[in-house]
Amino acid sequence: AVSTFWRDKKVNIIDTPGHVDFTIEVNRSLRVLDGAVVVFDGVAGVEPQSETNWRLADNYNVPRFCYVNKMDRAGANFRRCVDMIRNRLGARPLVLQLPLGSEDNFRGMVDLVEQKAYVWFSDDKDAKWEVWDLTDDLADKLGITVIEDREILANIAQYRSDLVDTALEQDDAAMEAYLESGEEPSPDVLRLCVRKGTVSGAFTPVLCGSSYKNKGVQQLLDAVVDFLPAPTDVEAIKTVDADGNPNGERACSDEEPFAALAFKVINDAYGALTFARVYSGVVSKGMSIINSTRGKREKIGRMVEMFAKEANPIEEARAGDIVAFVSLSETETGETAGRDELASA
Repeated sequence: AVSTFWRDKKVNIIDTPGHVDFTIEVNRSLRVLDGAVVVFDGVAGVEPQSETNWRLADNYNVPRFCYVNKMDRAGANFRRCVDMIRNRLGARPLVLQLPLGSEDNFRGMVDLVEQKAYVWFSDDKDAKWEVWDLTDDLADKLGITVIEDREILANIAQYRSDLVDTALEQDDAAMEAYLESGEEPSPDVLRLCVRKGTVSGAFTPVLCGSSYKNKGVQQLLDAVVDFLPAPTDVEAIKTVDADGNPNGERACSDEEPFAALAFKVINDAYGALTFARVYSGVVSKGMSIINSTRGKREKIGRMVEMFAKEANPIEEARAGDIVAFVSLSETETGETAGRDELASA
């Protein structure tokens, strides 16, 4: 679990392995997430466990986009990965980026929203990229010789047209303006439409890169901020009573009564850490809460915000935060904490 900032937005990240042995970890994490980035190997594409995890995300209606990683590996094939996302997962992929080459000659990606090429000439992890205009001789300039890689770049106009047509389905006014004037929508309009379609699940954006060499990671984080929902963008969490009967909902707001769901408990050097997603309200250090699943009371002693293995003490947590409570004795995985006995998330 990591809490960080990108473009002045706080991003709470939970990273889970995709291996079958960790299915329960993925399940617990998807339960409390507002959005997900599904990472695929550019060589293997959609693997069997990818299908299982995708169905888990479907069960929880988690908006997501795909990131085709390791485009610098031998055998990486972007178009094959997109086809597998469509055919094996039953998704509707919307390509936002195209790779500039592959394997040892992977040079970056084409941003179809901005209509720019991001080009790296170094494999150093912190190497900066250059921004190029899209021209017909892009493949020649970059020394791209593989036929399939050149075909992708030769079809940039078609990929862009598909992006515009699909994205504008989400906004009738933007579509009407586009059809009447024939003018291309601005990148800002496109981003808003893509965000709307991503949140609603109308389609699944697809990006690419090579994380190990830090090619495309910044663009990936931009996509997280641009396209995945904030806690306030998703539906209010439904609540049930002790018998499991629906009895209301909690909106993601600091003004609502406090409610949080414990989704993971681990033991480490700091003691027992109970990871929880705060769905509503505010919780402060020293506050008394009640485990509404068991009817037991707890007192918040220490509260930390995790950055991988580092635990940074905090004084309070607000709606949408993911935090860890230290040494709770009466709360286990899957149980709800709140200020009253009204609801279980």
